Amino acid sequence: MDEPINLLIIDDDTRLLSLLEEYLPRFDMAVSTLSDPREGLEIIRRNPPDLAILDVSMPGMDGFELCREIRRFSRIPIIILSARGEPTDKIVGLELGADDYMGKPFEPRELVTRIRAVLRRTVTTAPPPALRRFGVLTVDMRKREANLDGESLGLTTGEFELLALLTEEAGKTYSRDEIFNRMQGFDGAGSSRSVDILISRVRTKLGDDARTPRYIKSVHGYGYAFIGETL
Repeated sequence: MDEPINLLIIDDDTRLLSLLEEYLPRFDMAVSTLSDPREGLEIIRRNPPDLAILDVSMPGMDGFELCREIRRFSRIPIIILSARGEPTDKIVGLELGADDYMGKPFEPRELVTRIRAVLRRTVTTAPPPALRRFGVLTVDMRKREANLDGESLGLTTGEFELLALLTEEAGKTYSRDEIFNRMQGFDGAGSSRSVDILISRVRTKLGDDARTPRYIKSVHGYGYAFIGETL
């Protein structure tokens, strides 16, 4: 039997949350709900669901801002809900990286259909493994730690997020701008120069030489690529 779809719904409408908590499990969906968007952001960082559903109108951080923050570090499928009828809202949501947009009120059965459709579109390949191995280097996405030859590298949050990004697709060259956009808010990564500093710190902990790199290669005038051999 297939595992249930893990959903995280972030909405301050408690009545709607109760309805969906009761309705969606009938369709083999495991539902977690929250009304605090910042708490939801931290949960997605630590233990990402299969799909997140975000309301637009929430206090403290609206659904658009929450979607933007999630997209800095995760490609999980996102559906945005909104009671606002402005056509531009849908455009904004999709441009920020949402996979679908639904207006409120809606029929719960339609939401089930949308969830399944988004997952069919987005889950086309196997997700990156939770434990990534590159010779004696391992990057454990569940524990959020990296080890070299069995010893912890002692990475800060920002250093780990950088290594996780580069090893997401080993061999791919990430531009400084792409890294900067994904890394804003981590360890003071607030400029393209800070990306170089963060790279240098990770290299030092890896014992990597920029001139003859084993793990992180510089692409002159552009960015960086992870070149460690996948096992």
